[in-house]
Amino acid sequence: MGNKDNSFSRIIKSLGVVFGDIGTSPIYTIGAILLFILPTVDNILGLLSLIVWSLIIVITLQYAWLAMYLGSKGEGGTIVLKGLLTSQLKNPHAISFVSVLTIIGVALFIGDGVITPAISILSAVEGIRLIPGYGEIWGGWILFTGICIAFALFFFQKRGTERVAWAFGPIMLIWFLSLAVTGIVSIASAPQVLLALSPTYAAGFLMENGIASFLVLSAVLLCVTGGEALYADMGHLGRDPIVKGWYCIFPALVLSYLGQGAYVLSNPEIHTSVLFSMVHGQAAPLYVPFLLLSICATVIASQAMISGMFSIMYQGMMTQIIPKMKIDFTSPELRSQIYIDAVNWMLLVAVLVVMLEFKTSENLASAYGLAVAGTMTISAIMMTMIFTLRLEILKAIISSVLIVVDAVFLLSAFLKIPHGAYWSFLIAAVPLIVIVTFIRGQDQLHRMLRPESLEEFLPDYRRKYETLPRIHGTALFFTSDKNHISPYIPRVMFLNEILYEENILVSIRITDHPFGVRTQYDRDLASGLHAFLITAGYMEIVDIIGLLHAEGINEKIIFYGMENVVSEKFFWKLYGFLKKVTPAFVHFYELPAEKIHGVITRVVM
Repeated sequence: MGNKDNSFSRIIKSLGVVFGDIGTSPIYTIGAILLFILPTVDNILGLLSLIVWSLIIVITLQYAWLAMYLGSKGEGGTIVLKGLLTSQLKNPHAISFVSVLTIIGVALFIGDGVITPAISILSAVEGIRLIPGYGEIWGGWILFTGICIAFALFFFQKRGTERVAWAFGPIMLIWFLSLAVTGIVSIASAPQVLLALSPTYAAGFLMENGIASFLVLSAVLLCVTGGEALYADMGHLGRDPIVKGWYCIFPALVLSYLGQGAYVLSNPEIHTSVLFSMVHGQAAPLYVPFLLLSICATVIASQAMISGMFSIMYQGMMTQIIPKMKIDFTSPELRSQIYIDAVNWMLLVAVLVVMLEFKTSENLASAYGLAVAGTMTISAIMMTMIFTLRLEILKAIISSVLIVVDAVFLLSAFLKIPHGAYWSFLIAAVPLIVIVTFIRGQDQLHRMLRPESLEEFLPDYRRKYETLPRIHGTALFFTSDKNHISPYIPRVMFLNEILYEENILVSIRITDHPFGVRTQYDRDLASGLHAFLITAGYMEIVDIIGLLHAEGINEKIIFYGMENVVSEKFFWKLYGFLKKVTPAFVHFYELPAEKIHGVITRVVM
């Protein structure tokens, strides 16, 4: 009984953590599609069939079945797919190709993360216009209300959301039940919409409209936003609760979309805020509670996206594709509950800029989807490569077909570029430039600061250790690994003649797996010289000092290398700026400040 209760509670929790984005899509999807087509019976049945089968193919097949079949110790996401691939690939060109796909995927995910809160919050707040007396409310007040909600959402991130997060699942459960009930009531007035469950109506719509149907597909794409979250958030709850949760909410989403289609058939003059108009027409006294519920649902959807953003940024930092930033841990129980101040406020600024630029959810819907389709396509390509390498032929064939489906959605999304979809590129370009600059800069820096091999280092070390007076205590020296001694270490020991009784070379190796921490303590590489290796998964929160103390190592001082990058070239100036504004390695791992000594090396690039 206990296991069943726990399983049920995890399913309910998944509704709040995972399904917020896709669960709020019914607020704006039908309205966005009606911008492109007339509400005839054939058109409505065609678009409803496209929505239903997009949910089945993209969400159920691609993400709930295939993507979640793949994982590393329960973790999911683009970076996990990269880890699974690079562990099997031998060809350096193939590894480079996968790395490029990963970088683009992360950048697009960030672009999606900016637009999702903006369109979700604005679409819900716009429902105020259906409250009696507010029909002619100035659009500026709607926008101002949305901005206030967004600001409050980001402002409270630092305080942690675990105190109210317990309510997210139940609120979303009520939301999905409301979608289902209102959908059923509306379907009763036009039951012919149930015919849209047949894929023949989707196929017929595409064949009849030809190239013009691409415009409709670019709007249908909105119904599958949030699909990547199912896979990316797998580590929070595990595969089983998320898949079962999807099976629970899928009927609710289908009923809501079919209900809205039925409502439009009965009220063809309605082409915006279809869901809100439908609910208002069904039960006007309950409209305000429903509106408040929808605002809560969009806030929860935005919260899930922000948490996902923190998670993927942390993965990027640990896999060394994103500069390190200061991280706060907001929950003593959950290691996944993190807060990144710089990301939070940059994301808020970007969301506010997008809101001010587009002003309405209708305008945003015209720009939304390009980043989503790009991420979907990249995931499908990487899944196909994994299944092919594993010789899982059937899954590889299905994944190949999904590449075609996702690519069609991606091509349709390109048609939105004149209507503002270029903002997805502009937003994604910022993290893309940062990532590329950081990776190239790190590679160039490592080439210029050639480490000394242990074999070269040891003779000089032994000579100095025997002749110099030694300082009492233990010193830690951070280096990439014990066989490659960072250039600052010989400077400290041999040039500055600072040698302690015990000198420990500390290295951290991040693996392609999300979890697991191992340590290896190699004593007596030479008299007073030891090596301590920490091997950790990229989702682990590594307590370096705790691991050292567990081995009986009590440090007196901690040395680490810092680089001051100087250049006349813009690209390297940008890299130098990133180095200056991001916290040093030791601050990222929260080492004791009173023991830290940074050794600066000036590098001209």
